[in-house]
Amino acid sequence: MTIEREIFEIVIRAIAISGAATFLVAIWGVPIGIFLGSRKFRGRTFIVSFLNAMMGMPAVALGLILYLIFSKSGPLGFLHLLYTPLAIIIGQAILITPITISLVTSTVETINPEIKNLAKTLGASETEAAMAVLKESISGVLLAVATSFNRAIAELGVALMLGGNLRGLTRVLTTSIALETTRGELTLGIVLTLILIGIVLTINLSINLLQKRVRSWLWR
Repeated sequence: MTIEREIFEIVIRAIAISGAATFLVAIWGVPIGIFLGSRKFRGRTFIVSFLNAMMGMPAVALGLILYLIFSKSGPLGFLHLLYTPLAIIIGQAILITPITISLVTSTVETINPEIKNLAKTLGASETEAAMAVLKESISGVLLAVATSFNRAIAELGVALMLGGNLRGLTRVLTTSIALETTRGELTLGIVLTLILIGIVLTINLSINLLQKRVRSWLWR
């Protein structure tokens, strides 16, 4: 296999794994964030504070915890998840869940609560009222998802400890950069780093262009 083909496969694998983790988190993270941002109930402050604190969770600490859980002697060892792409997806999903929920919650909190009340006054159901809030906060939601993806694809601890950096199976951009650096292949490491930065910048630019279009489409 040529080095160009191997780099291409590593890039695709990194995007696929982090993209899958981000997609899964968006499914539960966005609704939870909308709920926390638009409701007041006992214990809410503690939950929001806890999620905000968990945004700074060290990836290597989470990787160690999940390694112990997924290892052969761990409670989920029978699933044989360790050193598989699925293990990395699970780890990254757990890592970025607090980020998605916290950012969506903060976004929804800035929306005028009268929007939801007005929707209900006009006969909207609870779900329809929540959709009205989502429409108003769509730019912030997209930014939260993009930020979560950036965190996932740029982390090293979870990918290395749960994936094992296996060539052709679990090797992604961050683990490849770490490997090539330790080998002394600094040129290749720099190339991979530039690719990673390019992906992050492309995602952010795409989200910026998409925000206005999605917002205008939702309110047509």
